[in-house]
Parts: sequence; C-alpha cells; structure tokens
Amino acid sequence: MKLPRIEILGVPVDCVTMGEAVDLAESMVKDQQPRAILAVNPEKIVRAQQDRSLLAQLRNAALVIPDGIGVVFAARLLRGRCTERVPGSELMPLLCQRAATKGYTVFLFGASHEVVSRTAEVLQQWFAGLKIVGAQHGYVKEDEMPVIISKINSVQPDLLFVALGSPKQEMWITRYLPELRVGVCQGVGGTFDVIAGRVKRAPVVFRAIHLEWFYRLISEPSRIGRQVALPLFVYHVFRSLLLGQPYQQPDAASNEATRLLREMTELEQEIYQKDKAA
Repeated sequence: MKLPRIEILGVPVDCVTMGEAVDLAESMVKDQQPRAILAVNPEKIVRAQQDRSLLAQLRNAALVIPDGIGVVFAARLLRGRCTERVPGSELMPLLCQRAATKGYTVFLFGASHEVVSRTAEVLQQWFAGLKIVGAQHGYVKEDEMPVIISKINSVQPDLLFVALGSPKQEMWITRYLPELRVGVCQGVGGTFDVIAGRVKRAPVVFRAIHLEWFYRLISEPSRIGRQVALPLFVYHVFRSLLLGQPYQQPDAASNEATRLLREMTELEQEIYQKDKAA
C-alpha cells in the first residue's frame, strides 16, 4: 500500500486513515523487514524545523501518522488533503487487537517497571489471546542497551512499542532499528501511562471537539511551556497559506522561541521521569 506523503512546513506526514494505518502496519509485519511508525503533531513539527536529526528520523520512517488535529487542518489548508487524525495512543491498541486476532507477537519497551508491567496486564485483559513476549522498562543505561537489544531479538516480536517520550524514542528507534529483529516498531510516547491508568486521557467530549490538548494542559499546568509551539505553528501555516510561498527557515525570533520550547520540554521530561522513578 502506497500512501501519499506530503510536507507540512518542511516536515513529512502521510495522508492516512486509521484503518489504512492498521492495514499498512500488518503488511509491514508480513514483509519481515524492520519498519518504523512515528507520529507528528504541531509541537513536533516546530521542533523538527530546528532539530535536523529529528527531521531526518521522521523522513526515514516507513509511516508518519498525523497525530495532532493541527496537522490535519494544516494538511487541508496547505495541501488540500482531507486526511484524518490518527492518534498514536489509539493506533497502538488497534494494532494489539489485530495482533490478538492474527497471532502476532508484541514487545513493550519503556516507562517505569510498574507501568510497563501493568500495561501488559491491561492489554491482555482487553484482547484475549494477545501474545506479549516481553516487557522492559525504559530506565536503561546506554552501556546496558546491547543486553536489551539481545532480549528483544531473542523473541523476535512482530510489534515493538517504544514509550520513551519524544524525541528520545525517535532517536532510539533510528539508532537501533537496523539491529532489531522485529516487524514494526512504533513510538508511542506516554501511551503506556494512559493504558496503565497512571495518566487519565481526556473525556470523549474533549476528544470529539479536538480539544484533548487543552484538557491535558489544564490537567498538567506544567505543560504550558510546550504550548509555545502552537502559536508558532499557526503563524507559519497561515504565512505559507496567505503568501503562497513554500516554507522557509524560521527567523531569529522563531528560533529563540523554539529554543525555549526545547529547553522547557526537556525540563518537563526531567521532572516527569523523576516523578515516575520516585
């Protein structure tokens, strides 16, 4: 299945529906060649404009799903594509459902020991017969990584879900995918925490009107720094739309705002990791 890939402000995104994403992932499993599924939202697009490594990682992914509604609106405005939102947090359970039906195996990597263990339990409760062949927490030192890679390869899972947060998980997938004996490797961010019940997802009404980001903001005020990305994203989208010009590198003010976004996101992740470890 060949999907149209477009660029939003210089960052790739595939025009895909949820059903197509599930079918494409299954075809990757059958190909038995390691493939990566990554997600983009406005925040990640803004970051990728400055982080050339992240941009390269996204461009090399087999599938880049439009996780944020802002990406969907931008695709429609700038490219006339009527793509739909494909949240990674919803794609993962659907892939597990397909795995339970077809007998594909699953490996979970990331989050804390408690969270990843609970995630495995919940997924097996949701999907009878799901074969989870391994669950490894993400608090692993770099010199311990060869052991983790060997652990994953020893069971050769069809689906490997990596929950290390962005951009760490994209970096990990890019670095280790060539060494892995897996079918599909999906970066899932904080999805384990949601499935395990540690983090509450937005109520259906917020999701229905595309305000899940706002619910997360009021639930976690510390995320306010990351919202710097939203006005930057909107500014560049409408600038490109109104001027009819291709995206250009951000000016000095945008660069500074993006730098602050990066630093505040890293600080938030540091606080979050310490909280999980406590």
